[in-house]
Amino acid sequence: MAYVEPATVWAPKASIRSVEVLYNRGQGEWSVARVTWEGRERIGIRWNGDDGPGIGNPQSRGNATWFILPDELKDAILSRVDDLAMTGPGGLIEGYSAMAKDAEREREAEEWSEGLIGDASAQG
Repeated sequence: MAYVEPATVWAPKASIRSVEVLYNRGQGEWSVARVTWEGRERIGIRWNGDDGPGIGNPQSRGNATWFILPDELKDAILSRVDDLAMTGPGGLIEGYSAMAKDAEREREAEEWSEGLIGDASAQG
């Protein structure tokens, strides 16, 4: 299947008014989004697609779509997505760890934050 960037999934156009991707595992994986579906905030999920033919799942008439979750699952899914965004693959902790291992970036971040301290004290 061809990878479809979740932020571009706006079908069916008559039902979707906004898409906010909450978690995206990338190519060959899945994503979750907050969508405005027929005037209501809902949670959608889909497989993004991968190399090869197709556009992920679900799809309708050749257009990538979202599977809209039942309201009863919303809180459980959002809680797990929050956990994954922090601790899962590509999450915040993994990102911070990678940045901390990058000595040059760490030095630049320290210089930047020290500069902010100087800016604040100059206004006093």
